[in-house]
Amino acid sequence: MDRQDIYAKLKERGVALPNVAAPAAAYAMCVQSGNFAYLSGHLARKDGQVWVGKFGATLMTEEGNGAARSLAIDLLAMLHAHLRNLNRVKRIVKLTSFVNSTADFTGQHLVTNGASELFADVFGESGKHARSAFGVSQISLGACVEIELVVEVACGSDRT
Repeated sequence: MDRQDIYAKLKERGVALPNVAAPAAAYAMCVQSGNFAYLSGHLARKDGQVWVGKFGATLMTEEGNGAARSLAIDLLAMLHAHLRNLNRVKRIVKLTSFVNSTADFTGQHLVTNGASELFADVFGESGKHARSAFGVSQISLGACVEIELVVEVACGSDRT
């Protein structure tokens, strides 16, 4: 079954893909092996800067949900830059989320839902993925959330 064009879905939802960021250290932002693309951890950003904070201390769960959603958009932008066509995405396979949080914060899954819900909304059943959400004591540059992604892609330019 042919699904709706991913770019049309993004436009309907008011989502514009931003410019992609360069790696902050010695690594590649996206590596493809066979039909799988592995996207390095992306840091949450707000107003063009790293979104700094710690859940349970300086940030609320609702803010984190928005941070994770914006991270999903950044990941889509990186995937677009790599594939040149998001319609080649066959499935979002695995999402791993690191949530900068205090020892007593237990809402990591609720923060991460911001990304998971966007992928499911845009890709339908193919956007539903395996997932892990970890609470960590610190993330590079003090970021509040970091997400990495594994995606199955179609070879060439077909959408199957």
